[in-house]
Amino acid sequence: MGEIKRMDLEYSQLDSDRMRINVGPQHPSTHGVLRLEVEVDGEIVTEVVPHLGYLHRSFEKHCEKLNYQQIIPFIDRMDYISAMNNEWPYVMALEKMLDIKVPEKVEYIRVIVAELNRIANHQIAVATFGMDAGAFTPFLYYFRDREAIISILERLSGARLLYNYFRVGGMAADIYPGFKDDCLNVVKQVRKTNAEIMKLLIHNSIFIKRSANVGILTPEVAINYACSGPVLRGSGVAHDLRRDEPYSVYDRFDFEIPVGKGDVGVVGDCWNRNIVRVHEMEQSCRIIEQALAQMPETGDVKAMIPKRIKLPKGEVYMRTENPKGDLGFYIVSNGTDKPERMKARGTSFVNLSVIPEISKGYMFADLILILGSIDIVLGEVDR
Repeated sequence: MGEIKRMDLEYSQLDSDRMRINVGPQHPSTHGVLRLEVEVDGEIVTEVVPHLGYLHRSFEKHCEKLNYQQIIPFIDRMDYISAMNNEWPYVMALEKMLDIKVPEKVEYIRVIVAELNRIANHQIAVATFGMDAGAFTPFLYYFRDREAIISILERLSGARLLYNYFRVGGMAADIYPGFKDDCLNVVKQVRKTNAEIMKLLIHNSIFIKRSANVGILTPEVAINYACSGPVLRGSGVAHDLRRDEPYSVYDRFDFEIPVGKGDVGVVGDCWNRNIVRVHEMEQSCRIIEQALAQMPETGDVKAMIPKRIKLPKGEVYMRTENPKGDLGFYIVSNGTDKPERMKARGTSFVNLSVIPEISKGYMFADLILILGSIDIVLGEVDR
């Protein structure tokens, strides 16, 4: 198990001066324009205060001036690492209000592109965490494979990062010839690279000493802070909306929910959060293979809907399992073609809130690893 690195000191008994340090907002280790105001006693972190707003764009307020179709490209720019997954709960919310039945082929396409984007997200998360810990090679391996995923999504949507591919009732375009073969090749390569990363990084003794027993998030604290995604599952809580509140056609697939088990270190530490992401890539590969096998060969990719979408008066909330966790959209409609109010539950914003709780008592160098293990994107934190 190893010795827990947290240092529970009675600071009131120490005769020393404390110092406050700014980490960010222009700093590579904050993974975006995030500023952490850190109080340290020597090398020990005594307090962390995140300061937000350096990327704030009034996204939700701006959406009140746009019609429902125009909002989709703005949603891409929240978690720009997982744009496909961002679009899904939004269009599902509109389809629920309009009582639209989506063609079956569309449901399978959505699952496949969402799981491809989930893999691409986790590749960045694990790769950049490895760099935070001092390992550069995994970054090169994962970005090489991620390029194949981005190429598939680019051929589908015409964009490499901000896809604008989902539509109310369907998709912007059908799959291209050779799509299935490309996806299966990606699955094969992802499994091969993950096996290499497990030996090169995850089970590397130096990496274990740096990340195990650091930033321990207990299940109780994770639940109380409303954490979700790999951050919650790394603490041993097997909660995943794809299984617990199935949407689309996820109930037709056989897959597991990886959780932190404490095989190395303590359940809920940085190491367990990262191995959960590696195992989730394998489960995404399983889902993609099943979806490709079950997807109808023919069928329309657009439901019959009016060109100008007007929602009935009322409100709706829809959420899905984003790569970073529980992403939801709350929409209030006044009967026009524009929302009266729209609110996003940003996963990164919620997960980031636990940083002050799990950073106290650790070394200052460990704070960088703890932040990296949360896997935040500032576009979703600030909005």
